[in-house]
Amino acid sequence: MPTNASPSPRCQKAVFFDLMGTCCDWLSSLIPLLRTCPPLPSPSSSPPTSQETLLTNLALSWRAGFFAEIHSRFTLNLPAEDIDITHRRVLDRLLSEQGVGLEHWDSALRDRLVAQWHIQTPWSDVISALQALRQSASKSDSGSDSFFLIVLANGTTRLQLDIAQSSGIPFHMLLSSQLLGFTKPDERVYRKAVELVGLDVDECTMVASHLYDLEAAKGVGMRTIYVRRETEDVGVDFEKERERGYVDFWVEGREKEGGYGFEDVADQLLGDELLRFLP
Repeated sequence: MPTNASPSPRCQKAVFFDLMGTCCDWLSSLIPLLRTCPPLPSPSSSPPTSQETLLTNLALSWRAGFFAEIHSRFTLNLPAEDIDITHRRVLDRLLSEQGVGLEHWDSALRDRLVAQWHIQTPWSDVISALQALRQSASKSDSGSDSFFLIVLANGTTRLQLDIAQSSGIPFHMLLSSQLLGFTKPDERVYRKAVELVGLDVDECTMVASHLYDLEAAKGVGMRTIYVRRETEDVGVDFEKERERGYVDFWVEGREKEGGYGFEDVADQLLGDELLRFLP
């Protein structure tokens, strides 16, 4: 059951979505290009580690390193940095730690890998669910779509444009931290986004696969929906976080666990009482 009370789904007018990890499977989007790169050195272990495992571990470490960097900048009250610059610096550090120099993975290859973060594949449950929200029979008084579907994510506007185009996800609007002038989880990000769409905060829902994002959104009064993904919040004590009560609805989005992901999000927002919660 939901961990705490929240506005009725029918009261919601705008749904804000985190992008990478929540809507898009960044790992599957990145791995094909990584497979074309020169082999990574295997650590001295027995049996030897497969290249597929090494590449996957590199990608996961790259993502974790990126999050560590942006959270560090936020904590130190430093200005946001272009995501491409951050990704390149983290990649260079990880490769250096593995003894991979520019003579193995040259600068042009590294630039292509950084650019690949702009080309994303949506999780299989995303597009049909968002289309259902856009096409729902329940119309507002103005005759427009029932919900405004809006990206609210850290990064540059160009990054979001590229991801929206490559993924084909039918958003109405893209709001980047670059555009808003603040970085999540700064509460001003959420307040500014709500202000820009001309709604009250309790008319807005934040959907994300990152608990820090939802904790901040709940702090300003938004409704919150957590979608669990294989690649996100690795190592989090979910039982402990559920008890804290800042997530209104928990949705299983891992395909291997039989999750329905955004299909359940759409059901909840459209008022379906058969929402399947995380066990």
